[in-house]
Amino acid sequence: MPARMRPDERLPLYQQLSDEMLARIAAGEWLPGTAIPSETELTRIHGVAIGTVRKAVDTLVKQGILERSHGRGTFVRRPQFSESFFRFFRQVNPSGSQPVPQSRILSRSLELPPEGVRQALALEQGEAAVYLTRERIIQPDRLFREQIWLPRARFFALLDIEPNMFANMLYPFYEEQCGQLIASARETLTIESADVDTADILGIAPGQPVVAIERIALGYDSTPLEYRLSRGAAEGFRYQIDLR
Repeated sequence: MPARMRPDERLPLYQQLSDEMLARIAAGEWLPGTAIPSETELTRIHGVAIGTVRKAVDTLVKQGILERSHGRGTFVRRPQFSESFFRFFRQVNPSGSQPVPQSRILSRSLELPPEGVRQALALEQGEAAVYLTRERIIQPDRLFREQIWLPRARFFALLDIEPNMFANMLYPFYEEQCGQLIASARETLTIESADVDTADILGIAPGQPVVAIERIALGYDSTPLEYRLSRGAAEGFRYQIDLR
């Protein structure tokens, strides 16, 4: 586990405290779904005023990192990955239902990533990454083919797991196997024309439109943890995102 960085002392005290709390969450010291110390306890631990603690907690609540539960305390928020292609994008049927695709890992290896992926994951030149290819299927139709890149230093344990042993939902699997917590993601959706190789993989004709979804998944401290490129036939595809 990478060492925690010390808070920047040039920042306001509440921001230093919120950064320290965020570092504890990112390091797995405060786990999703568990309560953090009370405001009184945080005041005692850090030797700051109660107002500073409340402002630090408020900052993380507004960021969606923490959530308050009346009468119970303040908890590390666990992102919800059910009922969708996780919480970040959804395949919506014309009827409005949201089926959960089934997944199949096709391969996993250690590879040098393309330059754009290397930059997205903030890897050093020549640094290898764990590379997964995956199908996501709603029977009987193939839905998406995915290419997934993960920093080796954080995800090397996946190299010892056989492809058929990977879970259907990868983000909880990352947490279970590697201790890496996905908190948020950024996505870019574009439309491409299928080249010969893509058309063959997706079972469509060359030149037909393809949806390409590029995702960079981030940890609680905004460290990039996953780069994913998902491609699927555009016909019948509907994209829905909830803005909150």
